[in-house]
Amino acid sequence: MAVEVIMPKAGSEMEEGEIVQWFKQEGDEVKEGEILLEIVTDKVNMEVEAEASGTLLKILHPAGSTVPVVQTIAWIGQPGEAVPGAGEAPVATAAPAGETVVETKVETEPAQEVVVFDNSGLRATPAARAYAREKGLDLSKVKGTGAKGRVHKEDVIDYKLNSKVKISPLAARIAQIEGINTESIAGTGPNGKIMKADVLAVLNDTPKAEPAKKQEIAQPGKNSVKAPNENQWGIVETVPMSPMRKVISKRMSESYFSAPTFVVNVEVDMTELLALRKKVVDTILEETGKKATVTDFVSLAVIKSLMKHPYVNASLSSDEKEMYLHHYVNLSIAVGMDSGLVVPVIKGADKMSLKELVVASKEITTKALAGKLKPDEMADSTFTISNLGMYGVKSFVPIINQPNTAILGVSATVQKPVVLNGEVKVRPIMTLTLTADHRVVDGLEGAKFMKTLKEAIENPLSLLI
Repeated sequence: MAVEVIMPKAGSEMEEGEIVQWFKQEGDEVKEGEILLEIVTDKVNMEVEAEASGTLLKILHPAGSTVPVVQTIAWIGQPGEAVPGAGEAPVATAAPAGETVVETKVETEPAQEVVVFDNSGLRATPAARAYAREKGLDLSKVKGTGAKGRVHKEDVIDYKLNSKVKISPLAARIAQIEGINTESIAGTGPNGKIMKADVLAVLNDTPKAEPAKKQEIAQPGKNSVKAPNENQWGIVETVPMSPMRKVISKRMSESYFSAPTFVVNVEVDMTELLALRKKVVDTILEETGKKATVTDFVSLAVIKSLMKHPYVNASLSSDEKEMYLHHYVNLSIAVGMDSGLVVPVIKGADKMSLKELVVASKEITTKALAGKLKPDEMADSTFTISNLGMYGVKSFVPIINQPNTAILGVSATVQKPVVLNGEVKVRPIMTLTLTADHRVVDGLEGAKFMKTLKEAIENPLSLLI
């Protein structure tokens, strides 16, 4: 019996995914757990594994297609086996500008799922029950995300993915070639899966006659670049926009052209904050193994200030008829990488102590730099901080991370002459820049927030009380 390959729902907010590339072609043999394709959501890139062994019978959506979650994108089965509904399922193609593509969905489940109960009173859809029976899974252990805890098929799929530790075929092959025992490797991929990078990390720490890179297995078509051209001025290199770059481009354009913004700048004397950090940094390092940075202290000041100014910590409904004032802080920290920008979220930051915030920020930033973030770890943000100070930037105007109402730009701390009590003294000064959505926040409210923030940073002991 043919098994469907679906567009996974990788996070509560994910509605669709774009297929970046297929690693298998129609007619290729596929093994369970082998990587079939790579997709990109509006937040991250991720690899999708085969749920069964067999032959890749039919690819319904080629690379470049955008497909709703839980929709069938391919079929795996035995050679010559009939594919359910294959004759009715059109292959998604790019539409000319201005045209709308109406896509027919391959229905392998009832169009309208009916909630049924078993003897234990468990709420689950028929599709969820059928999939659980097929895979031999206990539905009572699956947490439902539907109304009143109803279990959907995607919930069962997520449970199956999380129920065992896996290793990608590429990582397994490299480990086999190099004679590495994978049992002791902690996987950093989705659901603890051991990835190529994990094996190479172990390999790089092991003395060897030949460089590890000679054993790397290239993935054809990934990050391909066209051959350079030359004109009368010099060489022109054509580089295709990566899926992540495309998402960033789209999101930034939407934010810039939809939100009428204003900007507020303040200069903050960092003398007391730097002194406090020097006093506690070693203690925090000993207790957590993490080094507290200036950004951690500024983040704590931002969190405390946001709780006093809910309109700066708000979001606007899509129809612009309601404002949502968040009486908690889910703080986003913009993290720049070679491949683009990601914005991981520290959930419940308003309930954290300085020590807890240091640990949370380091862990989420490390995952971001390693490309290991899950979609849910970049969702539900209420406010964002972007720090370019480590690059010597003295001032910049960040673009709002929608659906936030505002974003704070943190610049470098520089020595400046200032007048204190009639005397000129040199002090460490940092420029902070608030970009705010004028549809929600007025200039006065933005100025009040920045005044509160400035006072908190210049009197940092108040942050620890």
